[in-house]
Amino acid sequence: MLVWSTIARLPVKIVDEINRLPETKQSIILDGLERGKWEYLNQGLINDEFCLFATANYQDQGTNTLVPPLLDRFDVVVESRHPGANIACLIGQSSTRETLLRHPDSEGAFLEALQSTRNGQKAPDLEPLHRRFAKVVRERCDVVLLSRAERQAVRQEIAALTMTLEANALLRMVLAELSFCCKYGQKRSSEVCDEGCHYTGYLCYEVRNCASNRLPASIYRYAQALAWWCGSPQVEVEHIRTILPYALAHRTQWRESYLLARERERRQEPLLLHAARHATAAVLHRFHEQRHDLLASLGTAARVLDGEDLPPPQGDHPLYSEIRRDLGLD
Repeated sequence: MLVWSTIARLPVKIVDEINRLPETKQSIILDGLERGKWEYLNQGLINDEFCLFATANYQDQGTNTLVPPLLDRFDVVVESRHPGANIACLIGQSSTRETLLRHPDSEGAFLEALQSTRNGQKAPDLEPLHRRFAKVVRERCDVVLLSRAERQAVRQEIAALTMTLEANALLRMVLAELSFCCKYGQKRSSEVCDEGCHYTGYLCYEVRNCASNRLPASIYRYAQALAWWCGSPQVEVEHIRTILPYALAHRTQWRESYLLARERERRQEPLLLHAARHATAAVLHRFHEQRHDLLASLGTAARVLDGEDLPPPQGDHPLYSEIRRDLGLD
């Protein structure tokens, strides 16, 4: 009889120091992380609601390299920074910081419920236990936890937000620069751009890997969430710009020369996040320079696809080559 572990049943999973997992173990959580589906011995368990958070130490002798497929399944990455001397001093003086959220009765009830079923059967409804613990958190911390219905309502509101034409064009520019290669058709980690390439001034020259199909989904989802949080009726350029560094930092494999150029720059964050922020600023600058022509070209391409006989868009940015290719002209 297959007995599922408690972590497989939990809707929210937290993996501490994930880069201490050996590479052979990292693949176990790939599908579970992305789809909430856990499989073992031809049996499966699906989390109706799921998300995963992970912490990772800086590289040392006890850490392992996270495989690219696992990294790509994390939507965003942020640094948990030292809070500074003043706040750290206050934290150190707090006598309740280790027990603030401890509630043995709730912990025991959750554990009993999660262990009450076997063989992939659906776990019992945990919502009553959620509500009971939410009341404890509100009384102790004055923090309101959302119910399942409230979370679903928020997700629906977020998903309903559309992207402005400008934000859509910026996202297309970023994806074009991270995937385009004029010589080899697309970026591949095994193929390096030639020195003196015509597109040297774009990100396609500075990266070694190709953007995955998960990247735009991550950017769009988090940009939607940010727009909702800010009360914006649509996803705008500023929302895309804000999310981009956090969605790119852990996924992008940069040329060594690009990282070396960023390494000695003054910064307040890790090198990879700093490099992604620098790259975002460069693309945003090009977007503002070419905004009107680019929007007009995307509009022309849409009309050509609808059957109008118009001259194809022309421009120097990699996105124009992508447009001509999709129109069957290259």
